[in-house]
Amino acid sequence: MDLDTRLLRYFVAVAEEGTITRAAARLFVSQPSLTRQIRQLEDRLGTPLFDRSRTGMTLTEPGRALARRAPALLDGLDSVLRETREAAARAARTLRVGFLASAANEATRWIVAEFARRRPGWRAEMRQAPWSDPSAGLASGAVDVALVRLPFPGQEALRTTALFVEPRWVALPAGHPLAGREVIPFRDLWDEPFVAAPAGTGEWRDHWLAAGERDGRPVRVGAVTELPDDWLSAVAHGHGVALAPASAARFYARPGVTYRPVRGVSPSGVGVARPSVDGPGAPVVRDFVRCCLDAAGVTVPRSRRE
Repeated sequence: MDLDTRLLRYFVAVAEEGTITRAAARLFVSQPSLTRQIRQLEDRLGTPLFDRSRTGMTLTEPGRALARRAPALLDGLDSVLRETREAAARAARTLRVGFLASAANEATRWIVAEFARRRPGWRAEMRQAPWSDPSAGLASGAVDVALVRLPFPGQEALRTTALFVEPRWVALPAGHPLAGREVIPFRDLWDEPFVAAPAGTGEWRDHWLAAGERDGRPVRVGAVTELPDDWLSAVAHGHGVALAPASAARFYARPGVTYRPVRGVSPSGVGVARPSVDGPGAPVVRDFVRCCLDAAGVTVPRSRRE
């Protein structure tokens, strides 16, 4: 019997989270859709996998048997697919570079050019990731190396080097009462609705809402977006304000959106991340990392750079 691996991934999420609500948030799918997918898996296997109740989803005996094996099966498949994609990229002499929004700002172009000089015949293929993937595709193996915003969830499982920091500013609708100020104290924004990343991004979402820097004041969320264009549109249409790197004022200027410096909020960091375990393409990845370090003027011990 052929089985869609997507159904298995959905099953594992529900088994680990214990409720459809939490699993749907983790997977970025609607609850009715996730419920249908679990029913479809049960129909294909011919047995209930969960006992449903008001308190959540409890695994049945067949469900526990599947839950013991499915994660390893999916991990094995992910490894095979990752190795295949990496081999294809090496054959094409292409380094897959994930990034979020403006990547390493103005240094990005220099990094890419320097990598081409350092590795003749190779090309750095830039792949933008949505904010729902703060690792910019590195955690899933979709890219070989990534330019990331720090901190991000899961970075402890990767080799991440900080490159530089920049202040966080605020993006406001152009007609907002605070848009005329030169500098805005962060406490003056506490009661504003904010444009947020998806809830499943956890610490990443909290960082860009500065949730821990509000003296316990709860965050008001006015809109949820994943991509820069949607984020800008939400701000321009007055659905909320948003913290952003200062460089966003240069890279994401748009009519209807005003950027202002913010006083009293921590800065944003930019880093370069790579897998914790070296693969066959590690020498090429290391060359790209060196280009990033050179661009940022970062000096680290050679043992760490290797």
